[in-house]
Order: sequence, then C-alpha cells, then structure tokens
Amino acid sequence: MNLPRVVIVCQARMGSTRLPGKVLLPVAGASLLERFVERVQHSKRQDAIVIATTMRAEDGAIVKLCEQRGWKWYRGHSTDLLDRTFNAARANNADVVVKVPSDCPLIDPDIIDMVIDRFLERYPDVDYMSNLHPATWPDGNDVEVMSINLLERAYRTAKAPHEREHTTPWMWDANSDVRCGNVIHPLACDYSMSHRWTIDYREDYELICSVYEALYQSNPAFSTDDVLRFLDEHPDVASINSHLCGVNWYRHHLDVLKTVQPTETRHWSVSTSTEAA
Repeated sequence: MNLPRVVIVCQARMGSTRLPGKVLLPVAGASLLERFVERVQHSKRQDAIVIATTMRAEDGAIVKLCEQRGWKWYRGHSTDLLDRTFNAARANNADVVVKVPSDCPLIDPDIIDMVIDRFLERYPDVDYMSNLHPATWPDGNDVEVMSINLLERAYRTAKAPHEREHTTPWMWDANSDVRCGNVIHPLACDYSMSHRWTIDYREDYELICSVYEALYQSNPAFSTDDVLRFLDEHPDVASINSHLCGVNWYRHHLDVLKTVQPTETRHWSVSTSTEAA
C-alpha cells in the first residue's frame, strides 16, 4: 500500500486584533513566522508544509515572505478557516492533513510526529487524532491530524459559525460518525492550564522572546522539556503571561460545545474576541 501524503497546513494572517501583525514580529533575528516554520520543518513525518493565509491585502506580506523563503502558500477565506484549510490541503494533494496554527511558535516537532505516528498506526481505520481532547501539553503545542476525506466531509457539512471559524469542532465535538483518538502526555502530566506558549497578547510575545533568547543560540531545535526546564529555573519569565494561562477560545462557546467542560478554559475580563489565525 502506498504511504499517504502528509501535508501540514499552518494558518497565518496579519489581522489579529489583540496583537496586530504578530506573525511577522521579530524573534531571535527573524520573524515569528520564520522561527515557527523552522520548527515545523523538523517534523520527520510530513511530506509538505503549506502556509494558509487570506486574500486580504495586508496578508500579501505573508505571501511575499513565503516566496522569499521558498515555502508553499495558499490564499483563501479570511474567517472561514474550514474552507481555507480544506482548499489549501486539496491544492497540495494531501491524503492526511495536519493542522498546526502559526500562533504556536514553540511547537515541538517531536510532538507533531507523535500525533502523526499515532494517526498513521491506525490509518485508514481512524478519521481524526489530536493532542487536544483532552489537552495535556502546554498550550501552544496544538496538533490535529485528519484524513482529507473527513476534512472534506466537514467542509461540506459543518454549518455553525464556530465550526467554520475553528476548523475542526464538527469532527471532535461528540460526532458519533467520526472515529477520533487522542495523544496525552507520556508521563501523565497536565500542563494545559498552567503553561501558555501560544501567542495572542503582548505578554505572550514577551515570554516567547525570552525563551528564544535563552535557548535558540545554543540549540535551535530546543524541545518542550528544554522550555519547561528553563521556565522552572526562571519563574520571573514564567510569570509574564501566567494570568493568561487557560484562556482559550472555548470560553465563548461553552453553550454550544458538547464535550468541553468549563474546567478546560478560563475567562479573562479584558478578552472579548474569539478570533482564530
């Protein structure tokens, strides 16, 4: 049997309202997007990586960077990320689609491969695999793997606004027709509500810059364990965005999500937007 073609789709845009232009902010001598892609490229299980951005004029800067760096790119819908992801995957002949958002600049390629491997071990008798349901890794190591057939089903079937905006809820939120799996932390740890490595606010950016400044020069491929060790040794850095730990998009949709509990998210009064990359 021919091996399925594994394509990683990375959603990216300039139009964040909370931290405008965040994907091109500088970190460790390059843009955040460049450092993110550099880490994703260390995945040994991917056959292609595509940056999925929007048709908005401001996202021409992302396309320009992609062309300069020789990255694959796709421009699609600005708010319907299910549409954008499916069409980016289809344009790159994917059999298996891996969703890793660009607001995860500390993504660990070994975790990407761990989730892909678990999916491929069961393929084609699995439709969807992630490390998010339930989440146990530090927030910002989000990996979702799905068959192109499932992604197309969702693209043609999902109707609710949160299902279109956040790409995958139609698949994992109590859909009995979808064969789902999950990868938890191998040591049975749960960092999901205590460690925030995604980038959405200025404080997130400050923490991420501090991590890169400390670890990148000596080891550009630093691991999740390296980051955990550094933060344990530098509680002043860990505290930069500690008030945001657990804040995620679930908090705005608890009335419609069937499988997400209030304990899996945290409200923060200053935050009002549900935006996705």
